Amino acid sequence: MQTLDRLKEFCSDSNQQCARVQEDGFQEKGHLSLEKCPSVTGRSSELRNTNLPSRDTSPKGLQCNLSQFSASLKSYENSQNSSDTNLNRRTKSIYTPLELQFIEMKKKYKDAILCVECGYKYRFFGQDAEIAAKELNIYCHLDHNFMTASIPSHRLFVHVRRLVAKGHKVGVIKQMETAALKAAGENKSSLFSRKLTLDDSVDVEEVAADVPDNYLLCICENGDNLKDRKKGDTVTGIVAIQPTTGEVIFDSFRDCASRSELESRVLRLQPVEIILPPRLSDQSEKLIHSITSMRLQDDRIRIERMENLNFEYSHAFQRVTDFYAKEVPGPQNLSVVLSLDKPVICSLAAVIAYLKEFNLEKMLYNPSNFKRLSSETEFMTINGTTMKNLEILQNQTDMKTKGSLLWVLDHTKTSFGRRRLKKWVTQPLLKFSEINARLDAVSEILLSESSVFGQIENLLCKLPDLERGLCSVFHKKCSTQEFFLIVSTLSRLDLEIQAFVPVIHSHVRSPLLKNALLEIPDLLSPVKQYLKVLNEEAARTGDKTQLFKDLTAFPAIRKKKEEIQDVLSKIQLHLPDIRKQIKSPSAEYVTVSGQEFLIEVKNSHKSSVPSDWVMVSSTKAVSRFHSPFITENYRVLQRLREQLVLDCSTEWLCFLDHFSEHYHPVSKAICHLATVDCLFSLAQVAKQGDYCRPAVQDNRHEIIIKNGRHPVIDVLLGEQDQYVPNTTSLSGDGERVMIITGPNMGGKSSYIKQVALITIMAQIGSFVPAEEATIGVVDAIFTRMGAADNIYKGRSTFMEELTDTAEIIRKATSRSLVILDELGRGTSTHDGIAIAYATLEHFIRDVQALTLFVTHYPPVCELQQLYPHAVGNYHMAFLLNEDDQQRVEENPEFITFLYQITKGVSARSYGLNVAKLADIPEEILKKAAHKSKELERIVNMKRKKMKSFAEVWKINDSQELQKWKNRCEPEDERKDNF
Repeated sequence: MQTLDRLKEFCSDSNQQCARVQEDGFQEKGHLSLEKCPSVTGRSSELRNTNLPSRDTSPKGLQCNLSQFSASLKSYENSQNSSDTNLNRRTKSIYTPLELQFIEMKKKYKDAILCVECGYKYRFFGQDAEIAAKELNIYCHLDHNFMTASIPSHRLFVHVRRLVAKGHKVGVIKQMETAALKAAGENKSSLFSRKLTLDDSVDVEEVAADVPDNYLLCICENGDNLKDRKKGDTVTGIVAIQPTTGEVIFDSFRDCASRSELESRVLRLQPVEIILPPRLSDQSEKLIHSITSMRLQDDRIRIERMENLNFEYSHAFQRVTDFYAKEVPGPQNLSVVLSLDKPVICSLAAVIAYLKEFNLEKMLYNPSNFKRLSSETEFMTINGTTMKNLEILQNQTDMKTKGSLLWVLDHTKTSFGRRRLKKWVTQPLLKFSEINARLDAVSEILLSESSVFGQIENLLCKLPDLERGLCSVFHKKCSTQEFFLIVSTLSRLDLEIQAFVPVIHSHVRSPLLKNALLEIPDLLSPVKQYLKVLNEEAARTGDKTQLFKDLTAFPAIRKKKEEIQDVLSKIQLHLPDIRKQIKSPSAEYVTVSGQEFLIEVKNSHKSSVPSDWVMVSSTKAVSRFHSPFITENYRVLQRLREQLVLDCSTEWLCFLDHFSEHYHPVSKAICHLATVDCLFSLAQVAKQGDYCRPAVQDNRHEIIIKNGRHPVIDVLLGEQDQYVPNTTSLSGDGERVMIITGPNMGGKSSYIKQVALITIMAQIGSFVPAEEATIGVVDAIFTRMGAADNIYKGRSTFMEELTDTAEIIRKATSRSLVILDELGRGTSTHDGIAIAYATLEHFIRDVQALTLFVTHYPPVCELQQLYPHAVGNYHMAFLLNEDDQQRVEENPEFITFLYQITKGVSARSYGLNVAKLADIPEEILKKAAHKSKELERIVNMKRKKMKSFAEVWKINDSQELQKWKNRCEPEDERKDNF
């Protein structure tokens, strides 16, 4: 400010150059000082807008100095103009080097929240900081040009997971240089280099914990022609990746306007992130929006939009070809990939581009391991609507696992076993031999008296997530602790199962169980050699410098350790010289606060310390020094130690690469363990009591269940309130359709769900809750039940109902099980009856599928008269209170539910009984009961008139006509009086 005041005094109108320097040059100077002194901004702007006084003369010497100063300002101004990006145009202040580095990184990753490593903490900047402050509940404040917030380094993983769970994309920017190596390098005065990395600091507890499926799903659709696009039809391709396990799934399918096929796959995979092109068809966009909107705020599906170019076939074909021809070893890979459908290739290309950002593309290297999600020849078809209606994976109340079929069947001991069981539940088998192989294994575990099964089951207890850990090793993202945990566990399993081999040969008869157990030791045999190389203590503490026992195979590490030892020896040999210089024969090196090789001298003897020694720290009693020799060699030692850490990290990655050569056999062994875990889980289900082994038949189309129970309700009720069992008999050769009527809340929906769930359990290979069960293999189960609109898809309740029905009509076969619950209730009575009647007749006459049809429309039951051999009328039994029958005009009937399926038709639904149970006010119930009887009389009167008219139409002589007249006259008089 003094310089500016002096310049004011000597500024003159005749010196235009000086005026320009003052107005332009010092403006930049003000910007430079802004970071340290923000108050200058206002003052410098004042000076720029002030009319400065002029003088005719000025000292020549000062003019000379001022001209020199002006020249220097010019050079500075030119340097500033050459890098305008250093200037914050909004605040007119200069960005700090770290802020400039952040701006450059943000240009590359615009859609991600960047978490930048700065020493011992990670910092967020700008809008990222504001989002982090809101989501993580941390403090955010202005620092220079950006808002900023920070988190400690050791809490990075926790906070990143919280941000990701809330739907944000997070990039971790780490420092790529260490302090000692940077100080010794040529760029020691520059900023630390940083770049986006994938955080590999996975806690061992994360591997041991139960982690749910985390699928990354990519969707691409392709309308074949204009006609299909107008109808809403499309061909869709998907690729799903589970990064934690390395599983890759693909599928291609034709979908109608309702997008039921796409919905089924999304519900089955339950992805946490979906990759999409900028725009899908309207129907698909509505479906994705409806699914993502249903999720909870802290557990919502994240949507990632990628450029349309990534999904164009020509560009996608080129990217996939380049990837598998140039980057992936093995010529056979390309032919496998190019045989995929076009939409799948487009999805795969987008996934390759996305995974490359995180260095995870390695999981796509072997396309022969890709699995098709849907296989109509291998698994039963269960669409998304059926999965929701039958509550297979989650209940419909709070969307949790409890109350679902998976919850009943899941007694697995391992995370990878639980994932395998989930696949079994959503993909029941179609092959008779495979179903019975599982049933044989479950039966043997259940009935065998050998102790080997109990010992094998104990091996599965408290295992870490081996599948996830192995994938982490394969992608070189694991820590030493995680690697040691996985390898030591696999080695232990190898030895223990190897010890059981003789017993398995003699006592296990099930081929599925026996082959799985006997193959595991051979598949795990290479693991032991890697465990021998490691130093256990160093592996558990994460010390890579001491990780390997024998350094013969690691010459770089051995050489660096020898250099370190040479420096340490020099420092130790220097100690006698130090003792002489300070005249202290007992002086020793001390370490304080991480600083090594300190010479501690009492403050009373500081005069004996040479003047060229550097004081590092001090207290009231002592001072600590480094001699010039120590200073120089300690700097060299630090550099060598940090270089050793880098060399060890490099060798560690090579070590993991070498282990990854055994990825596929080890992965197969873990799959065998998962299968064994699932079989033990199903055996545990069978032990619950009153479960039987179903007789699964391949050549017969029938479902015969004696005293079956709903598996979920049976468990929820427990032994106190036992579920009322019911018998079912459906046969393709005989009665294949059941029309079920009965009172509201009588148990109709529970009964039909129980039949479907027992069928699914049987084809999974599980015992079922019944006395006896004979199940002919069913190729699909279709359901239409419940009343709910779909606002996000723009469909009303009735439209939703008929859309589901239309899909069933298109896809059901004679080997399917079809369940329709109260079809036609969303419209007027006549239209509803007509739709229900016509639809059911179609299934009876044309489709010939096994069908359970629940209705409240008595006319539909007349189909039993047209198709007596194929259709049977049933109702849920109940008892009507006799006292209420006498006061029927005043009060609604009160009934007692028996929950028993019974032959015959229930003429009424007794809805007023439900209204009474729901505490509808008494006066409303009385009025409703009166109105119900009135409407019933009118309907009965119309029926009698129609019947009477039909009779008179058939009369041919006068005598019969007179008889009819005499019979009808009294009735007509009563009607007139009424």
